[in-house]
Amino acid sequence: MAVVGSVLFGSMVIVSAYVVGGVVGDVVVPAIARGEVATGTLALAAIALFGISVLRVVGIFGRRLGAGYMQYRLQAAYRRRVTRRYLELPLSWHHRNATGTLLSNANSDVEAAWYPIAPLPFAVGTVVMLVGAIVSLFATDWALALVGLAVFPALFALNVVYSRRMAPRQARAQRLRAEVSGIAHESFDGALVVKTMGREAQETARFAGRAGELRDALIAVGRLRGVFDPLLETLPSLGTLAVLVVGAFRLRQGAISVTELVSVAFLFTVLAFPVRAIGWVLAELPRSVAGWDRVRRVLDATGEMPYGRRVLDPATRGPATLTFTDVHFSYPPAEAHQPGAQVLGEVGFTVPAGRTVALVGPTGAGKSTIASLAVRLVDPDAGTVELDGVDVRELTAASLAGTVALVAQVPFVFDDTVRANIALDRSGIDDEDVWAALRLAEADGFVAALPDGLDTMVGERGTSLSGGQRQRLTLARALAGRPRLLVLDDATSAVDPRVEAAILAGLRASAGEPGVPAASILVVAYRRATIALADEVIYVEQGRVIARGTHSELLATVPGYADLVTAYEQADVDRTQEQSYEDEVAPLPSGLEIEVDR
Repeated sequence: MAVVGSVLFGSMVIVSAYVVGGVVGDVVVPAIARGEVATGTLALAAIALFGISVLRVVGIFGRRLGAGYMQYRLQAAYRRRVTRRYLELPLSWHHRNATGTLLSNANSDVEAAWYPIAPLPFAVGTVVMLVGAIVSLFATDWALALVGLAVFPALFALNVVYSRRMAPRQARAQRLRAEVSGIAHESFDGALVVKTMGREAQETARFAGRAGELRDALIAVGRLRGVFDPLLETLPSLGTLAVLVVGAFRLRQGAISVTELVSVAFLFTVLAFPVRAIGWVLAELPRSVAGWDRVRRVLDATGEMPYGRRVLDPATRGPATLTFTDVHFSYPPAEAHQPGAQVLGEVGFTVPAGRTVALVGPTGAGKSTIASLAVRLVDPDAGTVELDGVDVRELTAASLAGTVALVAQVPFVFDDTVRANIALDRSGIDDEDVWAALRLAEADGFVAALPDGLDTMVGERGTSLSGGQRQRLTLARALAGRPRLLVLDDATSAVDPRVEAAILAGLRASAGEPGVPAASILVVAYRRATIALADEVIYVEQGRVIARGTHSELLATVPGYADLVTAYEQADVDRTQEQSYEDEVAPLPSGLEIEVDR
């Protein structure tokens, strides 16, 4: 549709040139000579010009609508393809790629890759128009045709030089866009760490430095355009001037008529803008190639985690049994030729059905990795992770998602209502289920106090909520799905210790609440009160299970465990007052913060 519209427009440009020439030569000049004009001739000329204008408008509509539809459809299709690929790739691949870079791939890179689609039909129609124009020139006069043959190749040559010089500049600018986006999102995601470590100035300098590079790269692109764009605009005008000079000489010789001279001069005048469409395509091709390379890097990435075909018995709604058997795991290296760092080795334990097991260990011991393996965010290098005796790699995605739920250490809250954040559009979850999950998460009190209750908008990443409130909201989200195994990766660290104890006690007793089945619980914990509630404690160091037993047993027999729990307890006491204040403070409107001088 776009190409047909563009060809129609180009054909009408050539026809209009000869119609204008005919009107000038056969209507205007005779009218000036005689001092009058025939009404019929004038009406016929007006009808011809109006008809050509209508056809040109039809061509423009067809070209723009078709090209726009094609461009936006391709961009939307490839954004979906990139997003689906993100969902298929394993967590290990995402660890090696910054969030900002992935957003840039799905947004600006896809947009850049298909940006030339819009002017492409115009350029195709322009090529057809140029061929027709050159044929018309030769049919009119060989001398004028030679002028056209001199101008058009020069125009194409200038476009080629322009594209070659522009290519590296556009590629660098596209790469810097992704890097600036990556740094920005790193700062957003690690805002608390940056504030805690007092790194605001360094982060600002790091972002400003890369943003300055992007600014300079875009200025370099603009300067090159500033040089070549006037030249590309000037060449057709010089061609028009040359046609007038040569045409006037040929007119005196009697080789051409006034009609033919006006037609050719007008043709050069109207060709100036359409020929620029070829320049637009050539100018955008370097950026398009750079964007396409970055998109293909995602689409061609390997490392899927295929799901199996087995389904756990849907009639079984009791707690699930989680079993680790001789599990080894290493994170992939940053570089292909480097060995991966082993995180877990010979890890084996069981979370019996309906029981609560606490996972305790120093920082870097592999606790979060075990939590990720339990819900199959990653697969072990060796050994097996089983749910009710079935290897998680053999389960379908739906069966796995309906059986286990992970509440991560860092809560993520969507910019939506409380209800939407908990229900996530899952079928079968109504308001009664939402409130039941909120009660278990000890979140029903503050949600009921919100201005609009479940319909309250919580802001981007839950900015209107405290840290503890965000954690309880994400816990309620997991509970609303009624999982048979609940994995808590230090998911209540920002919650007041008393509230945390109430949450865990409620989860253990949830079998007695109508409509909320009990679940087995694997909790990564460091607070003594949390650990004491567990039926069993597993102590890990350097990726290995060192000891297992009750809290009191390990406290008496494992010095490393006793030292760690004591240190955690002291650190927790120092932070209790501040965490309690943050957790109990009334929610603020989105974007506001209060700084309290204690």
